Amino acid sequence: GGYTWFENSRENKLTAWSNDPTSDPTSEIVYLKDVDTELHWSPVSSLGRDLSRRVVHGQGFSIFTVENTGIQSETFICVHATAPLKIIRIRLHNATETTRQLQLTYYAETVIGVSREETAIHQVSSFDAERVTLMMGNGYHPAFKAQCMFLTVLNVDDVSWTADRRSFIGRDGSLNDPVAMKRGLNQRVGAGLDPCLAMQGTVTVAPGNTEEVFVLVGAGKDRSAVMQLLDQFRHSDNAAEAISTAIEQWNVHLSTLTIETPNRALDVMVNRWLPYQVLSCRVWGRSAFYQSGGAYGFRDQLQDVMALVYSSPDLAREQILTAAARQYVEGDVQHWWHPPGGKGTRTRFSDDFLFLPFVLLHYLRVTGDRQILDVHVSFIESPRLNEHEQERYEQPIVSEHTASLLEHCLRAIQHGLRYGQHNLPLMGCGDWNDGMNKIGEAGKGESVWVAWFQIAIFEDFARLLRELNDVQNAERYEQQAKILRAAVENAAWDGAWYRRAFFDDGSPLGSKSNDECQIDSLTQSWAVIAGGAEDRSRQAFESAVKRLVKIDADIIQLFDPPFDQSAMDPGYVKGYLPGVRENGGQYSHAAMWMIQAAAVLGDGTLAMKLFDLLNPIHHSDTRQKADRYRVEPYVIAADVYANSQHLGRGGWTWYTGAAGWMYRVA
Repeated sequence: GGYTWFENSRENKLTAWSNDPTSDPTSEIVYLKDVDTELHWSPVSSLGRDLSRRVVHGQGFSIFTVENTGIQSETFICVHATAPLKIIRIRLHNATETTRQLQLTYYAETVIGVSREETAIHQVSSFDAERVTLMMGNGYHPAFKAQCMFLTVLNVDDVSWTADRRSFIGRDGSLNDPVAMKRGLNQRVGAGLDPCLAMQGTVTVAPGNTEEVFVLVGAGKDRSAVMQLLDQFRHSDNAAEAISTAIEQWNVHLSTLTIETPNRALDVMVNRWLPYQVLSCRVWGRSAFYQSGGAYGFRDQLQDVMALVYSSPDLAREQILTAAARQYVEGDVQHWWHPPGGKGTRTRFSDDFLFLPFVLLHYLRVTGDRQILDVHVSFIESPRLNEHEQERYEQPIVSEHTASLLEHCLRAIQHGLRYGQHNLPLMGCGDWNDGMNKIGEAGKGESVWVAWFQIAIFEDFARLLRELNDVQNAERYEQQAKILRAAVENAAWDGAWYRRAFFDDGSPLGSKSNDECQIDSLTQSWAVIAGGAEDRSRQAFESAVKRLVKIDADIIQLFDPPFDQSAMDPGYVKGYLPGVRENGGQYSHAAMWMIQAAAVLGDGTLAMKLFDLLNPIHHSDTRQKADRYRVEPYVIAADVYANSQHLGRGGWTWYTGAAGWMYRVA
């Protein structure tokens, strides 16, 4: 059944989230009980019972189908198209020849904040008799003091309820076998309880008939908002209509732009699953099994919305302006921040702020919306980072000073004009690879990848500025791009590929002279994307294909060999096992750029071959592959392991910027 949140998936969980892969604890459970035999089971969760289930995941819904003792149940879960409402429709079909009386119970382990450990003592429940609804609030929540969560069940008789988890489970019970299945619920609500929301009712199903029960779980900014929502959905017909509307909304969104090619697996991902992953998980949810983040990443969601410029340009526009409002007056930005208050981190990352002009340029190319350049957006303010301060978690203030979006971009570019001994951009506490956070911690390390990134941005932005008659800045950025091109060729060429970075002491990373991380895909792919020297960039890309593409394992490594035993200390990336995540595994985000580079070079055959290599459908199209891959075959995984013990196994799925980039590359 997953978990539920309101507005912020980390800071304001309504029910408990877990990423425990061993016990897989459940925070929302549907129970069914045969009243005559007192046998109980769940149409969704296992509850320790070996019932065969069929589970279907689509865009905006999941369906769980199971049969037990002649009762066929179909549990349909979705979220309302616009309202903060989770709808669970349970269809119960009686395939026997006798009338069956069933008891249905919905249990929700409430949080109303970050974690139950922190919030349990502050949760206060109540029961609205007129609307037959349980409610829960947390007046001590720092950002959502007035909010109200609710649970109600439609189309059942003999309704009972409790907000007392201890009485629901019982002294010797468990969520697999709670005492509430034997003696019912005690109608207890109020403060000082071990909090939960549980509601129970009965439904009679005649032989051959089907009955529908609806469970509604939701929230509102205050009790009044909840009352309005409940009044709208007091009848099951409205809930049923809301399901149809929610699914239709997704179909409209995902049919705005469709492709048809001879490659069916490519079509399925591009037309449906990639934009769905981007919008549902990355932009709206910002949560998944591996992380309940809740925050916006400056570079993260900006990159994501580049995949939405065709189907939802308004969302892309909104995110660009939202990100601009998280820029400090000095030109740097928050690495990430939590809505609604904006608390987040100020850092020395060398690339975050550059994604504002980069994404704006893509948005302008597709939409032609030049008016966005003149929209005035505020800045944020805080004390600058101290000399030896790499990052600070803080609550900045909103500045009284505002400027046009164009000015925000110019400040971002200006902030990036900081170079080291090789005339390459200073790396600060990291660039795109957050894990390389020690390469430039003393303020002297340089990033070759940021150099390519700046070149691509400066040249394109200069063209825009010329169109806007800002010749002075256009010439300045064109000149800086030339200087950077020369610096990369003079300092970063390693003989057959480009180096990745230079440490504070001037020693190289991503060089044949290194024992580990001899070649990194980023600088080879972006040498092509940014239009580097033709012969060298092609040779660099070919070296990357030869060294990093592992056909037998269906992966493209980020770099090779992984960090392990050498004296180099690039940062926390070395803390990962060799061949896992950014430490020499496939980091899918970067792997997409290798496909893009192949396409830019005109090698369509190779580009499609690499795309198929990364397509999750092909990681599970045989039982042998599925047993190796072990994760969802319909969404992109952030990483796939290159470690020999787990070769080809999928890692962190859903919550990855690789989905947006795979869409763009396609």
